[in-house]
Amino acid sequence: MEKGGIVLGQVVRSKAGRDKDAYFVVVGLEKEQYLYIADGNLRKVDRPKKKKAKHLARTGIVLTEVAEKLKSGKKVTNAELRKNLRDLGG
Repeated sequence: MEKGGIVLGQVVRSKAGRDKDAYFVVVGLEKEQYLYIADGNLRKVDRPKKKKAKHLARTGIVLTEVAEKLKSGKKVTNAELRKNLRDLGG
């Protein structure tokens, strides 16, 4: 599943809004131009933020383990997202 070059499990950076410059993981795609993003901290997997794709900057990073779980319908934990994002940040 892909929307404008953004795929499930991809790490994105918010370009607009209160969460500007924060990093998130794409956990869902919707028709039109919307994506669902979560970081496992402020935005949990069970209540992801709905955001327009144009307000997100793509990174070249795709969390393959998370992407596979999302595609197969398995549960992704908030701790998993936090750990992956923390590991990327240094």
